[in-house]
Amino acid sequence: MALRRRDLLRIPALAGAAAALGACDGGILDEPDVTRAGFGENTSGTVAMWCRAATVAGVQVVVDRFHRAQNRLRIDLTPVPDAQYVTKLATAIRGRRVPDLVDVDDINSMLFIYRDAFTDLTPLVAALPYRDALSPGHLNLATRGGRRYGMPYLADNSVLWFNTDLLRRAGVDPASAVTSLDGLLEAARRVRALGGDVYGWSIAGNSAGILGFVVQPHVWATGADQITGTVGSQRGGIAGNAALRRTLEFYRSLWEEDLMSRNAFADTGTAWGADFRAGQVGFIPSNYSAVVLSADERSRARTGVALLCGPDGGTAFFDGGDNLCIPRGARNASGAWEFAKFALDVPQQQILPDGGYTPVRSDAATPAFRRKYPLATAPLDHLERGYAPVTLAYNLLFNQADSPFIGMFRRAVFDGDLEGALAEGQRGFDRILRQAQL
Repeated sequence: MALRRRDLLRIPALAGAAAALGACDGGILDEPDVTRAGFGENTSGTVAMWCRAATVAGVQVVVDRFHRAQNRLRIDLTPVPDAQYVTKLATAIRGRRVPDLVDVDDINSMLFIYRDAFTDLTPLVAALPYRDALSPGHLNLATRGGRRYGMPYLADNSVLWFNTDLLRRAGVDPASAVTSLDGLLEAARRVRALGGDVYGWSIAGNSAGILGFVVQPHVWATGADQITGTVGSQRGGIAGNAALRRTLEFYRSLWEEDLMSRNAFADTGTAWGADFRAGQVGFIPSNYSAVVLSADERSRARTGVALLCGPDGGTAFFDGGDNLCIPRGARNASGAWEFAKFALDVPQQQILPDGGYTPVRSDAATPAFRRKYPLATAPLDHLERGYAPVTLAYNLLFNQADSPFIGMFRRAVFDGDLEGALAEGQRGFDRILRQAQL
């Protein structure tokens, strides 16, 4: 896969996503009638589908399977560079020539839903026999006013990976260490005490997107968030956020006590996970692609996985990945839905780890799947713990290189100015959220 999450997350152009959506204001396109008899069944013709360039390898495999399974309907797949996706789709909507189906980053789904650009799929999703097995985090990012405007497709989750060999040598029981930040800090100390170039923890401390992806779940595990209110009246939840304060203090201790490499200060994620795969790190919060897909058999054999914990317990993970949505104005919406159902079938979901992603259906974790992909099941067994905030300003708040989140993290962790970091973070979140309201 040419472009993975570590690349996507540092794309500055995504910061302008909200602004690009102004391009949608060319009039609302007609909505396909998804309630008509036979919709999504035995269709024919061609479905024009867009996917992110980051996911094209995995999507193409499913398209090829679909073509081998029938000869009525063809999928014309177009990969779109991730940095250009929002702008290109907004331009297509304004020009009233939209694709029939889009595979869109779930965190960006809401940008189009709030512009009435996607088809209401509520009755179709409700009729799926496996609807209760779908990722609730993905669905939440495709839901407005109780209506479903998309369907989960693939997952890219942040979890905590650990090196079982290093933990054994350090006398650390991972089952107890991963349940609190104090437990993780003590475990990191023991691993670092092994000496040499072995560190307790690893993080790409100069990658805005990666930091948002792996740090926030420690806060969400407590039920808290850094954004309060609903779209239209949101503000920052930074000052007074006890879980966030504890999380930043944890990372400050890791840095101050030399438990993570000095390279973390400048690490932009270009080699994300390489130190862990090389056996030099006890813990790394990351995703399946960075830790497992690129690892050799020896590295995989010594890798363990858990969800990210809150300061004193609880668990969470970033529910990233893609949703499938049908733009209003789609010419072959019926064919698009037929293919979407095929892509969500268990056999197609179960091959996602080969491309670095994981299923969005909990019932995909069959015994055979667990044997083949034992490191891909942790989120699947706890899909209810997945979360991502519903906001139109995510990229500005977290992914941009000068976002308030990375500024707050670096000031608190590397400079040791926790109070100043929280105060500046609150001001930055409030300013962006005021500007991003509809």
